[in-house]
Amino acid sequence: MSGRVVLKGSNCRDSMAFNTFLEDSVAIRFLILSLLSLSLLLVRHGDAKDVLPIEPDISTRIDELYDHEARLFLMLFSLKGDGQVDYVTGRMVQEYARSNFGNPVYQTEVHPLFYWWNHNMWNDPEQDGVNGNERLYQENVEFDITRYKPCTFNGQPC
Repeated sequence: MSGRVVLKGSNCRDSMAFNTFLEDSVAIRFLILSLLSLSLLLVRHGDAKDVLPIEPDISTRIDELYDHEARLFLMLFSLKGDGQVDYVTGRMVQEYARSNFGNPVYQTEVHPLFYWWNHNMWNDPEQDGVNGNERLYQENVEFDITRYKPCTFNGQPC
C-alpha cells in the first residue's frame, strides 16, 4: 500500500479527492510553519544596530581598571578615537599579584564575562568571545567610571 487512505463503502474518486485534500493540508501546514519561522528570525535579527560588535583592538584601549569587589579586570575603549569611553569589557580575574616593581599583575579569563556598549550591558556566561550567544543583561545603563575614578583636579579627571 502506498500510504493512501481508502474509505470503505466509497468509490475510488471520493478516496482520491480525500487523499489530495490530506496532501494539500500537509503542504499548507508546512508553508505556514516555514513563514512563521522566517518571521521569527527576521524579528530576532531585524535590528542590526543592537548587535554587539566584537571586542575592539587593543590599540583603541584608553584605560584599564581592577574592580576588587567583583574581581573583574576592566578594559575601557574609545571606538571613535575621541578619548571618550564607549566600549568596556570585564574579565574575571583568576589571580592577582604584584610584580617585583610593585605593579599589579592579573591572570584573567581569555574572554570577557561582561560588555558595556551602546548604553547596554551584555553578559557572556560561556566566556567564549563575541559570537552571537551573548545575552542582553541590562538596557539603558551607562558604565559609571566615577565609581573607580571619582576625583577631578582643575576640572580634569585624575
